Amino acid sequence: MTDALELDALWEDFHRAVNMTSQELAAWLRVRDADTSAEPLPEEAGSPTGQHVLAILQKRRTDLTDDDIRVMYRVVDTVAEQADVENEPASEETRRRHRLMTIGHDPLRP
Repeated sequence: MTDALELDALWEDFHRAVNMTSQELAAWLRVRDADTSAEPLPEEAGSPTGQHVLAILQKRRTDLTDDDIRVMYRVVDTVAEQADVENEPASEETRRRHRLMTIGHDPLRP
């Protein structure tokens, strides 16, 4: 398990990286998974990582598991890696934005 100071820093980094509310993320995951033939149950919509981020957003810091912490590190790293892409074609920029929104980060937000 992570020590208290490291967990505090991770908690802050995660909530800075995940700039969508749990309601916004849940809605995005449902929209993203909607299909013309079928739509999954709301609690099953989205990728496993997106669902895990949604679950973390609904937890208190003291309730985090080791698996939650691993996902939090992965999300923070992914957002940091994807944040500094420049001169990208509009279609790629839209795809990148949608991928990031699947883990709770909307790059168009300040």
